[in-house]
Amino acid sequence: MFHRKLKKLIFTFLAKRMVKEYGFGFTVNNRCIFNNKTKVGNDCHFNGLRVQGDGNVSIGNHFHSGHGCILITSNHNYVGKELPYDSTNITKDVSIGDYVWLGMNVMILPGVSIGDGAIIQAGSVVTKNIPDLAIAGGHPANVFSYRDKEHYFSLANVKNS
Repeated sequence: MFHRKLKKLIFTFLAKRMVKEYGFGFTVNNRCIFNNKTKVGNDCHFNGLRVQGDGNVSIGNHFHSGHGCILITSNHNYVGKELPYDSTNITKDVSIGDYVWLGMNVMILPGVSIGDGAIIQAGSVVTKNIPDLAIAGGHPANVFSYRDKEHYFSLANVKNS
C-alpha cells in the first residue's frame, strides 16, 4: 500500500512538471508522458497515458484513462516532396470533454474531439470525432451505443453540486 501511494506521488509530481496546466485532483497512478501544450481539468486520473506530438491537448474535468493510452497530435507529411514522407509534420489538436473514460490501450489520432460523457472501449483507435454520451469502440472506433441521458445528467448534477 505504501509503495503504491509513493509511486502515485512521484508520478503525479513528474506529470505536473510536464503539462501546461492542471486542475485540482490531478492524479497519475502510473508513468505518463505529456507534452507542454497539455491542459488538464479537475479530478482527472491517469493510469499510463502518452501524448505524442506538438499539438495542443485539452482534457476536461473528471477524466479517467486506462493503461497504455496514446494521444497523437502530429503526423508525418506524406504528400510532400519525399517518400515515404518528408521532414515536416502536420500538427492537429486533440480535445477531450468532461467525464470521459478511455479504456486500456486506446489510441486517439490527430484532430479528434471526444464529447462529454463518452466512453471509448479498450483497444480502440479513434480516427474521427465522437459525440457527447457516445459509447464507441473498434478499429476504427465507431459509436455503437449511448449512455442513458437522464441517468448521466442526474449523476453529473450531483457531482457538480
